[in-house]
Amino acid sequence: MDKEDEIPVEQTVSDIETTSLSSGEVEAKNADNTLIFVDNHKDEFEGLELTPEEERHLWRGRYGILFSLIMLINTVLFIDKATMSYASILGLFESTNIDTSQYDDLNSIFYVGYTIGQALNFLLQKVSLSKFMTIILLFLGFTESVIVPAMEVTLFQFFTPKERATLQPIFWVSCVGTPIVIAGFIAYGVLHITNSISPWKIFMIITGGLTIITTAISAYLYPSDPSKARFLTDKEKYFLIKRVQKESSSSISQNVVKRYQVIEALKDPISWLFALFAFLLMLANNLNYQQNLLYVSLGVSNLGSTLVSVAGACFSTLYMIAGSLIIHYWPNHSAFAIAFANVPSIASGIAMVLIPWSNKLALLAMLVLGANTYGLAYIVGLGWATSSASGNTKRYVRNFMFMIAYGISNIVSPQIWKGNQSERYYAAWAIQIVLAWFGSTVVGYIIFFILKARNRKRLELIKLNTDETGKIVKYKENGEKTIERVEIANLDLTDHENKNFIYPL
Repeated sequence: MDKEDEIPVEQTVSDIETTSLSSGEVEAKNADNTLIFVDNHKDEFEGLELTPEEERHLWRGRYGILFSLIMLINTVLFIDKATMSYASILGLFESTNIDTSQYDDLNSIFYVGYTIGQALNFLLQKVSLSKFMTIILLFLGFTESVIVPAMEVTLFQFFTPKERATLQPIFWVSCVGTPIVIAGFIAYGVLHITNSISPWKIFMIITGGLTIITTAISAYLYPSDPSKARFLTDKEKYFLIKRVQKESSSSISQNVVKRYQVIEALKDPISWLFALFAFLLMLANNLNYQQNLLYVSLGVSNLGSTLVSVAGACFSTLYMIAGSLIIHYWPNHSAFAIAFANVPSIASGIAMVLIPWSNKLALLAMLVLGANTYGLAYIVGLGWATSSASGNTKRYVRNFMFMIAYGISNIVSPQIWKGNQSERYYAAWAIQIVLAWFGSTVVGYIIFFILKARNRKRLELIKLNTDETGKIVKYKENGEKTIERVEIANLDLTDHENKNFIYPL
């Protein structure tokens, strides 16, 4: 073995000092965290393949255990977020003497904490993801703001870009469909309880219990990265890491916060466009909190509104599945998927403004349609923002920007329902139609065309240079420099640095 291929066995990532390197070389401490695991098992597994039985076991581990766990966490998270909406028809107003204006303010206050809590995003890269998720789940509220980015990171680590694109809508069924169905039936049951304790308090006790159970499961199973997944064998971990890196041309995990990647993320117009997308779309998000009150204003009873919410959630679930099929069979059309989500909401919003108030059934149908389709756009946008950035720090910063915009917009969105707007809320519907649904669709297409132009240039460069390797620099205890040539995905380069990175569209 010559010096360029030598791997110092005694060296670990934490042992390496920061050193200025020449172009095309990366220090081991700045490389993918999984590189040590791959190096340690290279002699054992290189040249082998997974057997059909091992492939099935890997599938069960990723989908049957990990993906199910992520969906469970997301379901509990959004049941918790829906608590205020259901509490509004379970006696909260009567118990606390608040009115609808104060209720809107409470929703804004929640998202003030949610937005401030986005600062925890930077801990995602520095600490064990499994421990981080357990602590966050235990203290839902201020801390829950980073659960979604953390789960997006996990999806990025364990699934290829094509798999993630298909899974995203199904994953988010656990946020816009399943939680409302479960919470709706819980609320329906609570309304039948005759007890001295207020129904909204019983509802919160039940949802709190679900959170504690989920936290215990997460503490045992949630992995920090593929090399630490207790439900996979070492051989399965090895091939999963290699597979994801090859398909994504990007690193899986890195704990060093890199200043230059922070700067690059802030300078990249795509990051700001995704933040703008999130801000515009989430101006409509308070519709989820208003819909039960709107059902009641249309003449539906408190009991009936819980069942209407369940019906709407079932429709939303079917719509998400349809979106997943579109993405799977027509890949690289994220902007179209966003339009597919927003156009029905635009149509329903216009109908809510134009249909006479006396036609309550038609208004109810339009309200269900409008509140239960645009969520797909958020799902596609968030996944697209993550997958279109390479470099772990850059990816975290972009997620941070996206979620900050999400939080600020959710602070604003309850306020558009305030004022003397009567039961028609013309101003609120106008803002949702023009800015939230149409505006975010336009931004989605702008992102699509910019990334498509970048890909065109990259594909031309790839034809001229097919080398997909880079160099990892390591140092022995005596200071001797050694260089190992590795796949470029191990270098944790940004999408601007790695010209082999092709942007998902």
